[in-house]
Amino acid sequence: MSSILEKDKSFVWHPFTHLKHAETPVNIVRSEGLYFIDENGNRIMDAIASWWVNLHGHCHPYISKKVSEQLLTNEHSIFSGFTHPNAVLLAERLLKHLPDNLGKVFYSDNGSTSVEVALKMALQYWHNKRLKKITFVAFENAYHGDTFGGMSVGERNVFNNAFTPLLFDVERIPLPTAENINTLILKLKLLFSKKEIAGFVFEPVVQGAAGMFMYDAALLDKLIAFFREHKTLIIADEVMTGFGRTGTFFAADQLQNKPDIICLSKGLTGGYMPLGVTACSNEIHEAFVQDDKTKTFFHGHSYTANPTACSAALASLDLMEEPATFESIARIHAKHKLFLATVSEHKACKDVRVCGTIMAIELNTDEGTHYLNSVAEHISTYFIVRGILLRPLGNVLYILPPYCITNEELDYIYQNIKQFLDAYLKR
Repeated sequence: MSSILEKDKSFVWHPFTHLKHAETPVNIVRSEGLYFIDENGNRIMDAIASWWVNLHGHCHPYISKKVSEQLLTNEHSIFSGFTHPNAVLLAERLLKHLPDNLGKVFYSDNGSTSVEVALKMALQYWHNKRLKKITFVAFENAYHGDTFGGMSVGERNVFNNAFTPLLFDVERIPLPTAENINTLILKLKLLFSKKEIAGFVFEPVVQGAAGMFMYDAALLDKLIAFFREHKTLIIADEVMTGFGRTGTFFAADQLQNKPDIICLSKGLTGGYMPLGVTACSNEIHEAFVQDDKTKTFFHGHSYTANPTACSAALASLDLMEEPATFESIARIHAKHKLFLATVSEHKACKDVRVCGTIMAIELNTDEGTHYLNSVAEHISTYFIVRGILLRPLGNVLYILPPYCITNEELDYIYQNIKQFLDAYLKR
C-alpha cells in the first residue's frame, strides 16, 4: 500500500462509504478525457462522469486554459455588494438556454444548496405576499440532496433515517403513468381542498439517485398544468438532468409548461469546480423587491459566484453550444438504444431503460430494487478490474459517460456488461 493510501486510511472520511468494510480506494494521480490513471499506471474509464458532473472529458484543454487564465486575474471576490464579469455573463448566457419565463440567477455552491435556495425562495415568496403556504409536494423515491430542506423533500430512506424527526412533512405522490394519471389528479384535487401548497418539486424526466427511474414528460406536463392552475410554484431539480443528459439542453425543454424555478449544478462547470445555480422567474424576484428590509432574501455563501468556477462554467457552455456536442449526445443515445435492444430480454434483467446519454439496467435479485442491495459491491468490483468505473445504485447498473466517449469505448463497456449479465446468471 502506498504512503498516500495509508494516510488516506488514517485521516480521510469518504462519502457514502461503509466504514466497517470499506475497500481500499483507488489512488488517482492523473486524468485525461474518459480516463483516470492510478498510481500504478492503470487506465480506468470514467463511465459515470464522476457522479454525473463531467461533461466533456477530464482535463479538457479549453476549460483548463480558461480556468488557468482566471486564476491569474481574480481567483475569488466577495459577491455581496460586489460583482464581476464572469458571474454576469454566465447568468445572461444560462438564461438564454433556460425557459423564457425565468429572469434571475441566484448562485450557490452545489446541487443540494441550489435546491435549498429554491425551497427557501418559494417559502419566503409566499411569506412576503402574506400568504401562509408552507407545504411541498414531491415524488416518491425523490432525491434532492443532503441538506435539511433537500432531505425533507427527498424520500425517507437510508440516506436520512437518522434525521427523520427533524425533517418537515411533505405530501408525496407516485411518478405519473398512463394508468395512474387520472387517479393522481383526483388525489391532488382532494389534497388542495385540505391544504395550501407552496410548491411542487421534482426531478424532470429522470429520477437519478432513486435508480435512474424514467417517466413521460407529457404526463409530467399534465401535473405541472394542474399545479399551476392552483397557484403553486413549480420547482425543477435539474442538478443531474441539465446540460444534455436527457438529450435536450435541459429536461425542461421537453415540457410545454415551464418551471418557475430551476436548480442547476453538477455539469454546470463541466466537472471542474463546485457551483450551484437557482434560476427563478421575475415574478418571484419581485416579491423580494420591497422597502421593508425584512423581506430581503437572507441567504448567501462565502464562495457565491466564485469567479474561477464561473470561468469554468462559461468555458463548458462554449463547448455545449458547439454542434459537435449534441451530435455526440445523439450518437451516445443511439448506441445505448441499440445495445439495450440486445439485452432487453436477458434473464438477468428486470428492466432496461434509456434517456439521452443515460442507460440503466435493473438487475433481477431476491432482495428487490434498493440502494443497499448487496449486488452493488459485486458490480463495482467486477468492472473496476476490467478498467471501468461503474458505481451502481444498488442493483441498478447504469452508464452516464462524458460526451467525449468514442463508439469503440462504448462497445468495450457494453461487451463487459453483457459478459457480466451472463456470469450473473451462473453465480
